Amino acid sequence: MPPGCLPGEVFRACPVLAYTEGLHGKWMFSEIRAVFSRRYLLQNTALEVFMANRTSVMFNFPDQATVKKVVYCLPRVGVGTSYGLPQARRISLATSRQLFKSSNMTQRWQRREISNFEYLMFLNTISGRTYNDLNQYPVFPWVITNYDSEELDLTLPGNFRDLSKVRRPLATQCDVEKREWWTNSHFKCEWCSFSNLTYFLSLANNNKFDHPDRTFSSIARSWRNCQRDTSDVKELIPEFYYLPEMFVNSNGYHLGLREDGNMICDVDLPAWAKKPEDLVRINRMALESEFVSCQLHQWIDLIFGYKQRGPEAVRTLNVFHHLTYEGSVSLDSITDLLLREATEAQIQSFGQTPSQLLIEPHPPRSSAMHLSPLMFKDQMQQDVIMVLKFPSNSPVTHVAANTLPHLTVPAVVTVTCNRLFAVNRWHNTVAAEAAMNNLKILCTKLLFLSANNTGSNKRQITDLVDQSIQITTHCFVVTADNRYILVCGFWDKSFRVYSSETGKLTQIVFGHWDVVTCLARSESYIGGDCYIVSGSRDATLLLWYWSGRHHIIGDNPNTAPRAVLTGHDQEVVCVSVCAELGLVISGAKEGPCLVHTITGDLLRALEGPENYQCPRLITVTSEGHCIIYYERGGFCNFSINGKPLAQMDVNDSTRAILLSSDGHNLVTGGDNGIVEVWQACDFRKLYMYPGCDAGIRAMDLSHDQRTLITGMASGSIVAFNIDFNRWHYEHHNRY
Repeated sequence: MPPGCLPGEVFRACPVLAYTEGLHGKWMFSEIRAVFSRRYLLQNTALEVFMANRTSVMFNFPDQATVKKVVYCLPRVGVGTSYGLPQARRISLATSRQLFKSSNMTQRWQRREISNFEYLMFLNTISGRTYNDLNQYPVFPWVITNYDSEELDLTLPGNFRDLSKVRRPLATQCDVEKREWWTNSHFKCEWCSFSNLTYFLSLANNNKFDHPDRTFSSIARSWRNCQRDTSDVKELIPEFYYLPEMFVNSNGYHLGLREDGNMICDVDLPAWAKKPEDLVRINRMALESEFVSCQLHQWIDLIFGYKQRGPEAVRTLNVFHHLTYEGSVSLDSITDLLLREATEAQIQSFGQTPSQLLIEPHPPRSSAMHLSPLMFKDQMQQDVIMVLKFPSNSPVTHVAANTLPHLTVPAVVTVTCNRLFAVNRWHNTVAAEAAMNNLKILCTKLLFLSANNTGSNKRQITDLVDQSIQITTHCFVVTADNRYILVCGFWDKSFRVYSSETGKLTQIVFGHWDVVTCLARSESYIGGDCYIVSGSRDATLLLWYWSGRHHIIGDNPNTAPRAVLTGHDQEVVCVSVCAELGLVISGAKEGPCLVHTITGDLLRALEGPENYQCPRLITVTSEGHCIIYYERGGFCNFSINGKPLAQMDVNDSTRAILLSSDGHNLVTGGDNGIVEVWQACDFRKLYMYPGCDAGIRAMDLSHDQRTLITGMASGSIVAFNIDFNRWHYEHHNRY
């Protein structure tokens, strides 16, 4: 840190930049979660700072030396915790290629621990692509080639693009010569041509829309142009794979341009997509398909890899204007002001290719059959892998499986209805044995540690609970490191924090005017920091911040909540919080469900069908799909913008629901003792496990999504073998 620089005062006390009136905004240092070096106009003079609510802001500085000084005044967060990299300032200053080589993300993608979408977002992020600069907007591949058929069969290879080639299969030597000429002419590298149409006005001449052939009006026509026009180098943007609202304006019209280029009107969707939601859902299915998985590394070679530049780029017709490439120009060396302005204008017109991440072929992804061999075998005798009976017959009402190997105590924490909790150690094996052998090791250890009545792994929360409170899974939260359990329902209107190691009370948190009825935790950040939401009979919710460093709510025991969420007029009975989206979704005893921001703003109500009035369980994906279970067996799937997407009724009193990490599969369990797996988008049933001899009260998934642990009304826990690849649409015909 430079002399005289105090944390939080980089713009005032630190001799880096002069204070400027009329600041764009202010951001708390405690909210900073990642700092990335960025380019602006091909110069390494920018920083992008990511905040706890998943917003980001990009700064451009006078020179690279200033960038370094600013980084050393900001918190030591590196590029966050998602990529397996140290939280160090040197990581924030590392090059894109250094980040790629040091990260564990490629190995995780190869092992199918993360999706194709997640991996592409990682590559875009570390290569400098950002939503804060239209010249460097994230880039995703076209993967589907058939936009004319009424039905799209994703099991046919012919419906998929060959990702080893650029989008011109009929290229000739003449095309190569043209490309060599284009490198010295005005060639526009439009990586983000499909971003919001309002952007075109700011980019076009005379405040008018660009020529319609170069902008977006028809998906099928855009794909055909990419195939036929050697000057059309458009790829897609990430929104094509997660944001159907991109295609719809506030009046409900699909966005596009008329052929005269002057009016927004309905855009032509593919014949097989009846609505934007179908287009995005099917695009995403195609992106995650085996056809794409087995060749995506070849597209990465073209965009981010060794075929991006040099002889391989020429051979694959992958050459662009020289002013799109990193290192092609130093603006500081241009002393002629007019020439510099002209060069900057050219860079802005051409766009910027991503930073080159590797100079050798990208490794392929491992096959699904190699990583999921059980997917291709008879599963009937291998569904249930363990039944563990606790000495107490009290129903297991909460299960938290925090099993990541890097944790000090990877464990499955269980809490019973009489508030007896157990920390059941989870033993991650590293040998590449068969999955069932690994699980047998796990079973032995769990049984040995949990069956010991006198062991130190069992504690009981003895403080008085309001007798009118029904003890459910919503009454408890376990921190991501398994070291603390948060409990609500106390008569004094507090919720409390207990050490899972000693059973001792460590903090009492007050804030509500009536009994706290439910708790929820967001995904965790640096060092275990996360949001905690408490709901109450006072009809409000309070948003708190858990400090993983200090192991308390807030920075001191008397801290105030970050936000107060209002809008309900009855007791709050269920809540879910997603820091990725910056949203809290909550349900009152007799409805409705409300959507708030984490700053406390009420966005909308989620209104189900007339007979769906009493929400009881809520789960939300990081992409904004919210699934709500209502009393008497009703399920609804909403977009986060409030649009109902699907509904179903089940003949069971459901007590626990969860989503797979990619949000594609829903798992449910209830009083009938049967675990069922559904396709989340339309509630199509995919699988039903053998019934248990008691009702299911709670459940959670291990970190690798391979083991489902359920808490039973009989006081047992049951572990199920689960592999979501097994129900992937490509493998349905195997069952």
